[in-house]
Amino acid sequence: MVRAVVGANWGDEGKGKITDMLADSSDIVIRFQGGSNAGHTIVNDYGKFALHLLPSGVFHQNIVNIIGNGVALNVPKLVEEIESVVSRGVTAPRILVSDRAQLLMPYHVLLDTYEEARLAGKSYGSTKSGIAPFYSDKFAKKGFQVNELFEDEKDLREKVEDVVTLKNALITGLYHQEPLKGDEVFDQLMEYKDMVAPYVCDTSAYLHQALKEGKNILLEGQLGSLKDPDFGIYPMVTSSSTLASYGAIGCGIPCYEIKDVITVVKAYSSAVGGGEFVSEIFGDEADELRRRGGDGGEYGATTGRPRRMGWFDAVASRYGCRMQGATQVVLTVLDVLGYLDEIPVCVGYEIDGEVMRDFPVTHLLKKAKPVYKVFPGWKTDITGITDYDKLPKGCRDYIEFIEKELEVPITMVSNGPRRHDIIKR
Repeated sequence: MVRAVVGANWGDEGKGKITDMLADSSDIVIRFQGGSNAGHTIVNDYGKFALHLLPSGVFHQNIVNIIGNGVALNVPKLVEEIESVVSRGVTAPRILVSDRAQLLMPYHVLLDTYEEARLAGKSYGSTKSGIAPFYSDKFAKKGFQVNELFEDEKDLREKVEDVVTLKNALITGLYHQEPLKGDEVFDQLMEYKDMVAPYVCDTSAYLHQALKEGKNILLEGQLGSLKDPDFGIYPMVTSSSTLASYGAIGCGIPCYEIKDVITVVKAYSSAVGGGEFVSEIFGDEADELRRRGGDGGEYGATTGRPRRMGWFDAVASRYGCRMQGATQVVLTVLDVLGYLDEIPVCVGYEIDGEVMRDFPVTHLLKKAKPVYKVFPGWKTDITGITDYDKLPKGCRDYIEFIEKELEVPITMVSNGPRRHDIIKR
């Protein structure tokens, strides 16, 4: 059986914890898109970790962890991350890397940095991890697949020279920076070859056999619906599809194999980077929620940037669940809200005098004003409660209202940072 864990919002919903927890009943965990530009924070018996490329199943010795063909593979970051978890007492994880995954190169990071600087105040809020230039190259057919590292060196050198010629026209002509050197790029590729060789295989064939054997497979998505390049807040989005549907493409399995889409939704809203954010709050109110939020404050797991904060947005979250094809919802960080006297929920967007319940395109989002319904707070710490009926009534009312708004059953509620701080309904 194949299940997917994905986000309904702007990312940072708590997918890492849920993937880590569900890995208990999985044989294989797969990253199918994105790169090292975002992090999944996990708190378990080994400590607190921020994973960027590694699947969140690496803490389970019996699990095979796969880097799928849809991932932006930064080889040094992958090796660094493996060494980092092992150095903290984790058994060396079982890793497979798709031979069709593409390589994120150092010049992708340079181009990302140069472009953000050129755009200045109109930048996209990139993490400068090279993601946009990487995916641009992939679809322009100027990228390097892992399998190309093992082809005839003469052919690879010819491709390197072609790519370097193209990149240097941009680097020197538009950005006025030092040009790339073909020999250096080729040498980097040879270094990556040695580093990644122990992990490379035809992961699609491996998964085909695993499906025949009835193995349990868990797909792990990065970011959330509202950062999808087609259905998100374009252009302030990421460069790979964040939707569960893409999971089949990003790891090489038939689309009909995905049977369960577990969509993670935050009990309030947060976002990193630019873009429209209708329920955003500011000042002391935002600072207090940011300080109390997440698992040690609401700051980007990769960049350390303070996250933008807001109240729960039912319009955006319902849309996010719909685009993911959610079969069930996990509501996270509910415990954070216990300090509040009142808790607003955004239930509609007022645009040009009309209240909308459907999530609109970006140019209309810019006009949107939040319409709130206010709930009384429950004013108590719910951390550690595992029985739903033992939650305060106000807390249960909040959950059940959100469930009605999402139109998808909330099957789990996360009420703490650790793996087993969870309420199953």
